[in-house]
Amino acid sequence: MRVVPKRDQILVGLDIGTTKICAIVSEVTDEGMLNIIGVGSSPSRGLRKGVVVDIESTVESIKKAVEEAELMAAVQINSVYTGIAGSHISAENCKGVVALKKAEVTREDIQRAIESARTLAVIPPSEQVGTELPTSRALCRMQPARAAL
Repeated sequence: MRVVPKRDQILVGLDIGTTKICAIVSEVTDEGMLNIIGVGSSPSRGLRKGVVVDIESTVESIKKAVEEAELMAAVQINSVYTGIAGSHISAENCKGVVALKKAEVTREDIQRAIESARTLAVIPPSEQVGTELPTSRALCRMQPARAAL
């Protein structure tokens, strides 16, 4: 593996498709451009119509594509950016409401608002939450409050 200077940044994209899995390794240049330094692909196993039906086979296909990209780029891949799509993916917007303890919004206040929103979410037992993504904050009160975060 080659030594990557600290100022350089390695970005890896991973595309998990029904027919093949592709990994692409890029290096961010000093000018902010991406220089492609490695690619890898593997036939997709364990997926049917974009849905994982055999997790072990899917993991093996991902590992093969990533290992191929690592070998070409001569770097160790520790994380990737990937997208998830399909008819089985959905999103729900929920509002969380909390009273502020102080005149300034704290991380604790934000966490309590997320918990409040989580309790209002209607999630069928056959589904699960993949991630929670706070999208906005709003203050509504008679006295001014400072949004510190």
